[in-house]
Amino acid sequence: MFPFKKKPKKAAKPLPAPVKRVLDVAGRSMPLTIRQHNQATRITLRIEPGGRALKMTIPSGLADREVNAFLDRHQGWLLTKLAKFPEDAGLRSGSAILLRGVRHRIEHTGRLRGLTEAVLVDGEPVIRVSGLEEHLGRRLADFLKKEARRELEALVDAHAYRVRRPVNSISMKDTRSRWGSCSVDGNLSFSWRIVMAPPLVIDYLAAHEVAHLKEMNHGPRFWALCEKLCPEMEEAKAWLKRHGSMLHAIDFG
Repeated sequence: MFPFKKKPKKAAKPLPAPVKRVLDVAGRSMPLTIRQHNQATRITLRIEPGGRALKMTIPSGLADREVNAFLDRHQGWLLTKLAKFPEDAGLRSGSAILLRGVRHRIEHTGRLRGLTEAVLVDGEPVIRVSGLEEHLGRRLADFLKKEARRELEALVDAHAYRVRRPVNSISMKDTRSRWGSCSVDGNLSFSWRIVMAPPLVIDYLAAHEVAHLKEMNHGPRFWALCEKLCPEMEEAKAWLKRHGSMLHAIDFG
């Protein structure tokens, strides 16, 4: 008897590269990336964090007319969702930005040199920015990164002391998929944009990542530890769910 030989499985057909388009939503031009997926059984449409772009996943081989029909049917949904994101999210002198949840007016000093600093002017919170006006966004971002590091390093130290776990390093990034991360080596990473949120939200993020030093999962023990470190956890999570995307919408140039 000859041994039975299984036929080798056919390799999955390579998928085409993602298609880049610009979709008009009530006069608003939105970059759209369309990606085919072998395991997809339906069309999914997602607004990227910050509301600046769209991402669509479709079943492999779906006809263009089906894609266009789906987009036409969801124009109203897109218009409603995008309404909460300002079309002009750039920064300029006279506009405002949040710092630790407090609205600050941006004031370009006109001086070529000087520190970017948060001050009170006649009782009004103001962030003064020097340098060339075209560099205002970058200088604001640099200021927020420093403020975020100062705030988060202190909070992380306090929470890490409570859980008796060492922290190897802390880094600031501009990630859109997550607000923070923790590696098995004790390296913590945070989105510096979180410094625009209220203090309780910043504290929650620090507690969340520190809790991962002890519980590298999102199981019941992790959430219990997270709430022990930050009793206002649920309020902070709700704030991020409602307003987090708005922090990503700000364009620092």
